[in-house]
Amino acid sequence: MPDVSSSPGRIPVEERLFSLVLALLATEAGLTKNEILSTVQGYRQRYSRSGSNASLERQFERDKDDIRELGVPLETIESPGDAGNNQHLRYRISKGSYDLPADIRFSPEEITLLSLAGTVWREGSLSAESRRAIMKLRSLGVDSDAPILGYAPRLRAREAAFDPLSVALERKTIVTFAYLKPGEPAARRRTVAPLALVQHLGRWHLHGIDQGVGEPRTFLLSRIVDTVQSTGTSFEPSGTDFATQALDELERIWAENVAEIEVVPDTDAATRLGKRYGTKSPGETRLSVHYSDINILADELAGYGPEVLVLSPDTLRDKVLERLRQTIRTHSDEPADQEPGVDD
Repeated sequence: MPDVSSSPGRIPVEERLFSLVLALLATEAGLTKNEILSTVQGYRQRYSRSGSNASLERQFERDKDDIRELGVPLETIESPGDAGNNQHLRYRISKGSYDLPADIRFSPEEITLLSLAGTVWREGSLSAESRRAIMKLRSLGVDSDAPILGYAPRLRAREAAFDPLSVALERKTIVTFAYLKPGEPAARRRTVAPLALVQHLGRWHLHGIDQGVGEPRTFLLSRIVDTVQSTGTSFEPSGTDFATQALDELERIWAENVAEIEVVPDTDAATRLGKRYGTKSPGETRLSVHYSDINILADELAGYGPEVLVLSPDTLRDKVLERLRQTIRTHSDEPADQEPGVDD
């Protein structure tokens, strides 16, 4: 187990409510109270599999009232075979009821302001999981010519693999897809029995049994590079609560991996990294940043250029330098072995 001191603090109430809305929007069938408490950000960190969750259930009841007061159409669905049993009630938010009215239109300038508002929220007090804050804008399908969008984050759709994997989960069907791992020259085809789709810190993951090795593996959906295809072969999972298992493992990896980074004060890097969920500041310009995927963090840090210096681990520093070298090779005639920003 990770050291308690390295674990994240209490999840802000805004993030908990936001994560609850996202979870209830993501399922047509709805979620039971136990599924919500054991898997949704803000609840699962305090959920006990064997002990009492009475205080957490009371928190959920208050949260239900809060999101309804905000105008969110939270629905309850009784189990057809067990009417009246509150423990088997399912909760959901109908996407059709929650979408913006069809007659609402935004000008390019308004889209720009909304996008920037989503950026501020994303990089502010909420964690990276709240990057879904701009999901409602996505449904508008509107492009903006405003130049400010050149440096604001682009509105992006959910990964293409999500929907076919959701279908495979419901049907308990083995799937195959091409998966490209960083550092490998080409994608490799994986055959997987899907067990759970989980979101961790804003990114979707597939947890399943890799048929090639016969062991559980977790795959980042953004690294699936072709269409997910069903093999037509059904399977019966042995066990339950796969989503919680996957999230616990991702949380453990996140807690155990810490990068020490020097940042230039009052820069974009200092602001964004300093506000990140779980980040600590051992010094005035030094940050301890948790991460679960070293390649994703290296991509981000390379984008900050001279605003950051990786102190540790060495592997992360090497990956950032390689990305900077690749940028030089792509955009200039600089020698490939020159280290940008080092001893200049």
